Amino acid sequence: MSTQLFIVTGHSRGLGAALADQLLARGHALLCLARRVNAELAAKARQQAVPCEQWPVDLADPVAVAARLQAWLQGFDAQGLRSATLVNNAGVLSRVGPVDECADEDLSRALRVDLEAPMLLTAAFLRATRGWSARRRVLNISSGLGRRAMAGSASYCAAKAGMDHFSRAVALDEAQHKHGARIVSLAPGVIDTDMQAELRGAAAAGFPDQAMFFKLKADGQLSSSHDAAARVLAYLERPDFGDEPVADARAG
Repeated sequence: MSTQLFIVTGHSRGLGAALADQLLARGHALLCLARRVNAELAAKARQQAVPCEQWPVDLADPVAVAARLQAWLQGFDAQGLRSATLVNNAGVLSRVGPVDECADEDLSRALRVDLEAPMLLTAAFLRATRGWSARRRVLNISSGLGRRAMAGSASYCAAKAGMDHFSRAVALDEAQHKHGARIVSLAPGVIDTDMQAELRGAAAAGFPDQAMFFKLKADGQLSSSHDAAARVLAYLERPDFGDEPVADARAG
């Protein structure tokens, strides 16, 4: 078995798929959580004989998913494991536009997936692994929009700002433990994903910054998922990972 375990959410497409693919290529054991199974990842795992378990779950029901993760980790044989890392990557947009034009169900789902799920999964991970001797890390994929508000994106901005501050608080909690986990809320930069396409395809009314997203695409300023994943994983392996609980992958 690999000496490193990675739990990745939102691995079926975009940045999450690229992260899972690159981790698999390095021979690390994977547990992946998303609404859909990534068939290509499963095939590669079989070919390379790398442990890779996928759960088709809905992170809008985070209590059940967190309980399942905690039970799974409590039954995991961590003997000889060098590190265990939770990557909270999954994210969704609510309807782009003013908050009063969004359906309550849409706003609730976005906050459950983007903020509540990372919080509950982090808590489950920390509880289940508290006695492990392996190095433990939590990597929360944040966004510049958690640090700079944008009209038409209130729920996403709020969730990412909450993720940043949640990470700061958990870092203080973990510092009280002799072998506490290291946690970082990391902005990966602007990436050419389905979410970017959603922003470009949104109604312009109530979304004054839409032209900026067209310009980013036209000017070639969007990173590929592959390049962004490589940058994120390089940051994860930095010796100072966790010294600053809120960071940007593009920073030196």
